[in-house]
Amino acid sequence: MCMAHEMKCSCGARSASFHFKDNLMPEQVVRGLFCPACASKAAADPATSVNDNGWIVTYDMEVAQAAAAKRITRELTPAFLFDEGYCTWNGMYPGDHIDSVRERGTIIALAKTDPMEYLKQLKTWAVERSERLKHEGWRKAQSAA
Repeated sequence: MCMAHEMKCSCGARSASFHFKDNLMPEQVVRGLFCPACASKAAADPATSVNDNGWIVTYDMEVAQAAAAKRITRELTPAFLFDEGYCTWNGMYPGDHIDSVRERGTIIALAKTDPMEYLKQLKTWAVERSERLKHEGWRKAQSAA
């Protein structure tokens, strides 16, 4: 089971939904969220933050260490927390969990009328979407290859 948490960025204009693998990390592990518009206000320190395509997530590494004690034996870094899913986007990018449902909407309608076409279009959509997100520079899309 995994928990998700919605958070507004520093300027309040945008939000992101975070996913917490195995519910290991509490939502307090995220110290700050900065969208591309407010990212210049963030101190992007690799010891406490991750930059994903202009979005900066800052972590409270003391909270992360306490939450991971005896359960994660390797060194905790912001990149590890993000890339291994312990505190990362709910989806490939902020808002992906909403956008992907909307994008799949027209394809899903085919499931009842033409199941083979549905599977074909769903596969094509997934491959093309993954390539587009990789080209756009989203961190999780780079590792999905």
